[in-house]
Amino acid sequence: MFRGDRSSLRVRITLAASAFAALICISVGVVVVVAMRGREAGYDREELTERVLILVDRDALPSVLAQREDEVIQILDSHRRVVAATSQVAGKPPIASFQPTSGEVRAERTLCPPAGLKGCMTVAAFNLYHPGGERLVYTATPVVPWYVNPALVIFLSAVALLMIAMMGFGTSRAVAKTLAPVDAIRTKLAEITATDLDRRVPVPKNKDEIRLLAETVNNSLDRLECAYEKMQRFTSDVSHDLRSPITAIRAQLEEALMYPDDTDWPRTANWVLGGLERLQALVTDLLVLARLDARAPLTRAPADLAQLVGTELDRRPRGVEVVRDLRKGVFTRCDRLRIARLVTNLLDNAERHANSRIMVTVRPDGSMAVLRVIDDGAGIAIELREVVFERFTRLDASRTLDPEGTGLGLAIARQIAEAHGGTLTIEDSSQGAHFVLRLALCTPPSRL
Repeated sequence: MFRGDRSSLRVRITLAASAFAALICISVGVVVVVAMRGREAGYDREELTERVLILVDRDALPSVLAQREDEVIQILDSHRRVVAATSQVAGKPPIASFQPTSGEVRAERTLCPPAGLKGCMTVAAFNLYHPGGERLVYTATPVVPWYVNPALVIFLSAVALLMIAMMGFGTSRAVAKTLAPVDAIRTKLAEITATDLDRRVPVPKNKDEIRLLAETVNNSLDRLECAYEKMQRFTSDVSHDLRSPITAIRAQLEEALMYPDDTDWPRTANWVLGGLERLQALVTDLLVLARLDARAPLTRAPADLAQLVGTELDRRPRGVEVVRDLRKGVFTRCDRLRIARLVTNLLDNAERHANSRIMVTVRPDGSMAVLRVIDDGAGIAIELREVVFERFTRLDASRTLDPEGTGLGLAIARQIAEAHGGTLTIEDSSQGAHFVLRLALCTPPSRL
């Protein structure tokens, strides 16, 4: 299908160029023919007029004048009697009845035919002075055809056809050469599958739009390969994290059913309930990530970040001391539910790793609202500060402190921050981990 479209494009461009060349050739041909026709007719008139002047200057005119080809001459005296004429009209009445007016030197008309003649001819009438009296002269020449001369038409047609053929051939070759890199890109793209996303399309040497197209395609393939690798890791991690609790629950229930009389059913039910809670937490986090990946629209409204953080701190007691330093009046335009989820994830993470205390601060910083969550735990090594935001990433300390965690909390928190146009990073701290959220400030809502 693509090849047909490409060939059609080549044909369309070639036909358009050939049609343009034909239009130019026709226009030039018309101009040449018109110019040649006017020149030919004018030349015939001038030559015939010169011959007539020479004849009239003679004292005695022969009654039959010598002629050349199809030219016709009649010379009339002042009484409109034919005194001399060429052989075709000798002894015949005047070939025309019109004559120049007082304000004209020469009058000319096309007669079809003139009196005593056949076919259309251009008849000219003019008065000449003669010692024997004024003379009225009629001259008639065949009308010059529109094509002037068949040889001229053949020559112009041959030149036009040659130019059209050269234009079509040149355009076809140029288009084919131009589209060759596009065809190479298409062929390479058709060969790329999910198993070899590391392949790239060829980049032309010329710095033109096709090179930009190839570079854009390669950049898209880079992003596609990165996204595919993330999806594979994500799928692998999800399948492992879902399979482990399901397998454990199934094994526990199968064992209980095999020995129902020896099973502590309340204890088993509590154990299964804990596994289901972990599954529920994992599925909930996955759904949140799916909505974030799908770029679900945010319900934004101005919110006091200090008040929102304070509400989350008051929602449930923490197992460690929480030191608050929340400056009110720091407004940001956000989706309250999403930011509340972000804050909860940061607080839960800090609580898991803190030794005895968490410090939470909210401050304005230039045009940004800044939330800082600092714990007094072991902290995070510099080389791992970006790794912890990847999905299903759980450092050794996390697995020890919270073996039931999903490894999605910080990934969700960062994606929520980025969905709001903000950032979530880890900065240096004298002790423990120092998480910093930055969101754009907004104007506080007006109060009635």
